[in-house]
Amino acid sequence: MTDYANKKVVVVGAGRSGLGLARFFQSRGAQVILSDQRRASELTGLGPLAESGVVLDLGGHDAQLFASADLLALSPGVPLEITAIRDALAKGVPVAGEVEIAWRELHAPLIGITGTNGKSTVTSLIGAMLSRWGKRTFVGGNLGTPLVEAIDQEWEWLVVELSSFQLEAITSLRPRYGLLLNITSDHLDRYPDMASYRAAKLRIFENMGSGETAVLNADDPQVAEVANTIGACIVWFSTSRVPQQGIGLDGGALVWRWQGQEARFPVDQLQLTGRHNLENVMAALVPLLLEGCPSEIAWSAARDFRGLPHRMELVGERNGVRWYDDSKGTNVGSVAKSLAGLEAPVTLIAGGRDKQGELSPLAEQVAGKVKQLILIGEAAERMAAAFADMTQIHRAPSMEEAVNLAERLTPPGGVVLLSPGCSSFDMFRNYQERGRAFVEAFQRLPAVTAGGDER
Repeated sequence: MTDYANKKVVVVGAGRSGLGLARFFQSRGAQVILSDQRRASELTGLGPLAESGVVLDLGGHDAQLFASADLLALSPGVPLEITAIRDALAKGVPVAGEVEIAWRELHAPLIGITGTNGKSTVTSLIGAMLSRWGKRTFVGGNLGTPLVEAIDQEWEWLVVELSSFQLEAITSLRPRYGLLLNITSDHLDRYPDMASYRAAKLRIFENMGSGETAVLNADDPQVAEVANTIGACIVWFSTSRVPQQGIGLDGGALVWRWQGQEARFPVDQLQLTGRHNLENVMAALVPLLLEGCPSEIAWSAARDFRGLPHRMELVGERNGVRWYDDSKGTNVGSVAKSLAGLEAPVTLIAGGRDKQGELSPLAEQVAGKVKQLILIGEAAERMAAAFADMTQIHRAPSMEEAVNLAERLTPPGGVVLLSPGCSSFDMFRNYQERGRAFVEAFQRLPAVTAGGDER
């Protein structure tokens, strides 16, 4: 446990993680300053902290406060390139992220999950498996509940989704299991190139050695390419083969092989659909099976798992058209995986805050399956230019109009898919709000009779 008594700690970022950090440091006797570029009117939850003595530095960052701090504690998503942070670093002020700070206070073994896509599903699924096994399990991180909120509670396991942003600011974090699910283009509005983005993801392994285990996707070339840089014991998962030691897909079963033992799991028992979800289930099973969880317990949790909201969630069916909410599809790789599980004709609603990802990996799917592409948000023009010769393109100024347009354009037997390939912050507060807007617009469509006519 680190002694923070009477230390001057500047917490940067006043979202949920920042508020949790401020409360934690205050409970340890620190002098706490909470700093955010946003004004008080744009933030919530500040009142109790201010009343308890936390100093608020809002509407910008006071460079002198940063430079005189004993520690800068960063919320996830706060870039190290902020001028006040860079200047403080140059003066020797220590900087640590929320996950790193929490890790120093916790004693339970940690399973860390990173990758471009599938992190939240795998994190939630591992949590469900451990709970089914009877273990006291914290589930959170980038998924929702900050790791700092796990402090001062008794846990047998910590299951933590780790974004590249969170991994930028670690120094000692050492998972017992580190899972790297995949690496595809994302967040290139923050990173100068794919190499920098990949390097941030790989930091999950930097403190792991032969006593820890890296769980890696054998089918992802970006992951396979860096395997020899990882010092931990490696266990592979694959949908294209069954590793000699690991887990893979063999016809209609997932097959686990380890030290002469074999277990088979029928995939038709799963409620999750799509090849990408087979990858997610395999990755989630590995830590449980290695820890000695009976295979029937782990598999029963996987069988019962229905998935998370806004991730290829079937909203409903009308006029012979299925509607899917995949608002969590915030990058090109995620959209490609979602389209891979569908048959044409697809009406795709996409667009939002542009993350500058390469769009070409979507070209084959768009040309082959997407019959109508409805674009919203700031990225609409760049996406329209990229796919102009591949499909019919339409623009909509709002989610409501996008849904109404999709209703008119999609023939019976087709699919409407909201999978934006972009972040939501140009039109919505988050991807959840965007997904809810899609669902609510769908629910407001005129009712139809059994024959398909409006009534």
